[in-house]
Amino acid sequence: MLTRYRKYLEFAALLLLAIGIVWWFGRGLDWHLVGSSIAASDWRLILMGGMVVLAGYVWRAVRWQAFLAPLAQARLRDIWIATTVGYGAVLLIGRMGEIVRPLVLPMRDPRVRPGASFVTIFIERLYDSITVLTLFAVSLMLFAPTNAASTELTRARQIGFGLVGVLFVMLALLIWFKARSSAVIGWVDHRFRPGSHLINRFKRGLLGLMEQMVTALRVLANWRELGVTIGWSILLWLSVAAGNLLVMRAFGLQLGLPHVLFVLGWSMIGSAVPTPGGGAGAFHAITAAALVLLGVPREQAAAVAIVLHLVDFAPAALFGFYYFLRGEIRPQQLRSLLSAGTADFDAEEKRKSATRNSLKVAAANK
Repeated sequence: MLTRYRKYLEFAALLLLAIGIVWWFGRGLDWHLVGSSIAASDWRLILMGGMVVLAGYVWRAVRWQAFLAPLAQARLRDIWIATTVGYGAVLLIGRMGEIVRPLVLPMRDPRVRPGASFVTIFIERLYDSITVLTLFAVSLMLFAPTNAASTELTRARQIGFGLVGVLFVMLALLIWFKARSSAVIGWVDHRFRPGSHLINRFKRGLLGLMEQMVTALRVLANWRELGVTIGWSILLWLSVAAGNLLVMRAFGLQLGLPHVLFVLGWSMIGSAVPTPGGGAGAFHAITAAALVLLGVPREQAAAVAIVLHLVDFAPAALFGFYYFLRGEIRPQQLRSLLSAGTADFDAEEKRKSATRNSLKVAAANK
């Protein structure tokens, strides 16, 4: 019974977490000043910022097509629809909505297998993290603490450099995995002996994921593909940074690009919290805190954080809701695809497992 309702319990827990963070974010704020700050902002610049961020979602779709190239040839229009519908789901239910995007694409384009779609999403998240934190690190080097919050800002810069270091260690491990993938997969295959149905299923899923990841990581070994995907990533996040800069200008903040990248780095960390509403609460609190460190008054920082959240998530979500309302995406199709994709994935992994066992027997007979 508990297993049956687990996803509802998880959503309820995350919703309560979001409510708690929103309460913590809003406590002590003078909401009259927050509202006045929003009302006094230049909505023309905010709309322009939203359009620039929307262009970033276009670059995201083009980049996803490049990630998929080693695995499948997908149509850009279908990738765009999957991207916008997926981010609409993220805005509604949080990071759990990430599962929608890799499910919608195979539904739109049968040439894309669910396994390939899911693996490329992992590669995309890796690229996003590396790109944003690299820009974040550059921003940390381009400006130094100059205001009364210099001690806190220095500490924030140190934490930021630490996060960048951890991420590049993870990248090094992935490159190592790509180079030693056969040995690593062989070790995992040997380590998990045949056992219960649950263990066998876990082993098949893990080995299948690792094999798909090896294929997807080809972009790290091919210099041309690596250059293309890095270029789209930089264009994507510079578009987001430019949109955020326009929003800050709309509130009269004369912050430069390094400061915007500094705030963007912390905003991404906040948006990674899997609460409904696209990291609602955590995004606002961390973004506002970063702005306060830069000398922005607390109420104005809260107002900017609220508008930035809408500008960063709403443009793509509006397109996603449009496609959903048009009937191009149906919930029952998503459910059936998930079931069919799981069965297909299991059958494929059983076939691969049988092939590996045959190779072992052939090697032993030699």
